Amino acid sequence: MEKRVVFPEFVMLWDQLQGLGMPQHHLKICRWLDQCWIGGQRELLLMAFRNSGKSTLVGLFCAWLLYLDADRRIMVMAADFALAKKMVRNVKRIIERHPLTKALKPKRKEQWASDQFTVNRPSELRDPSMLAKGIGANITGSRADVVICDDVEVPNTCDSAPKRLDLRARLQEIDYVIVPGGLQLYVGTPHTFYTIYGDKAQDGEEPFLAEFERFKLPLLDVNGKSQWPERFPDKNIASIQRRTGRNKFESQMMLRPVNISESRLDPDLMQPYTAELDYREHNQQASLYLEDKRLVSSSCWWDPSFGSPDKGDASVIAAVFTDETGGYWLHGLRYMTHDPRLIAKVDEATQLCGQVVDFVRQYYLPSVCLETNGVGKFLPGLLRRELEKQGVRCAVIEKHSRTNKAERILSAFDVVLASKALHVHQQVLKTKFPVEMREWVANVATRDDALDAVAGCLSSEPVRLSRQPLFELEGKVMNRWGGGSASHQATTDFNL
Repeated sequence: MEKRVVFPEFVMLWDQLQGLGMPQHHLKICRWLDQCWIGGQRELLLMAFRNSGKSTLVGLFCAWLLYLDADRRIMVMAADFALAKKMVRNVKRIIERHPLTKALKPKRKEQWASDQFTVNRPSELRDPSMLAKGIGANITGSRADVVICDDVEVPNTCDSAPKRLDLRARLQEIDYVIVPGGLQLYVGTPHTFYTIYGDKAQDGEEPFLAEFERFKLPLLDVNGKSQWPERFPDKNIASIQRRTGRNKFESQMMLRPVNISESRLDPDLMQPYTAELDYREHNQQASLYLEDKRLVSSSCWWDPSFGSPDKGDASVIAAVFTDETGGYWLHGLRYMTHDPRLIAKVDEATQLCGQVVDFVRQYYLPSVCLETNGVGKFLPGLLRRELEKQGVRCAVIEKHSRTNKAERILSAFDVVLASKALHVHQQVLKTKFPVEMREWVANVATRDDALDAVAGCLSSEPVRLSRQPLFELEGKVMNRWGGGSASHQATTDFNL
């Protein structure tokens, strides 16, 4: 029986034919692929820095698999059809020129197309030996022994939550195409914080390839040295960072999940907490505490829409408290929707106003700022009626926004985030709010309903909760200059 060469030897023969040497990181990748194949691992993820030659190696890997078994069927999926065809053309060229695969080339030209080909094989099979497909193509009815997902995640397929959901749904179709025991190999670099290549949950999005065997090769090793000094010498790496920007370098060269878009709002600067509001009464005065810090003011902002469950802008309400030291506490945020099944009995606006009343009651809010742009101009009276009906004492303040939304969001968040003064409750972090922050780019159409509501809270004039603090000036305890009633104990010599 003919002895079959292992994959690293297959690649070395090709490199010698091309007059090339094998870089050390190529040898590492080849050995990993070979060991995984021999060891029976059939769910693989290969992540390597841009221009590392990973797609070339994967093309050689496909040719090697056909060399091992000419009946094997391979499907290549990429973000677009042109990229998938490029991989197929690369494998065709290898089969034509590699000394171990030349006999696989068919004689009939119709079996040697640019987007698919069928090698000389002993079996008569319906599917070609290799087939190119874009991620949006219909693959129903196809069968494959190997599926290569080459750069299926690119900005055009992952720069928003709906696109990421669509990408994952399309990739899940692979389970209905691949034969039992078949190989899935993902090849790529992360293009978003919520990458399909992540190994842990991010803001509620679970890792898509959690069970896959991984190989990760960033440009710089643990000592900060280049993994491919001949192509990327240390002196050139700093200039690459300057040209591409920190986020893109981290994502594409160091394989760390970040947003390439360089968003101005970084949710990692927020301070998470789990404490609940502590309501107290003493001397007939109410007070609120969070983590033993007394809250001195609150802001509540409702950015209304009709809150359709399936489409349009979200109707978002948010509540921010301020403590005595100037810290901000984003304690409540709710994406509100109406129930279409109840419209015959209760209209959309009344349903939403009822939810606002519940929100106000839950967080002891003395007022609600309601943005009256658009549909909001019809809501103040309706909200006051619902508050009165349920016996909730709360002022409704009408606000009409005239400034540009992007300017409003930036002016509200920039300083607060930079000073790390914004504390955010864990329940808020479980909503879509952190996703909106990471993906928000000024003057670009992205989801920003929660951002707008929280920005309204941060920038609106606060409504004070009852308080009587004191402060010291040059060692003397001074009453607060702002005035207000307070209890006072006087010393007298009356004998009654």
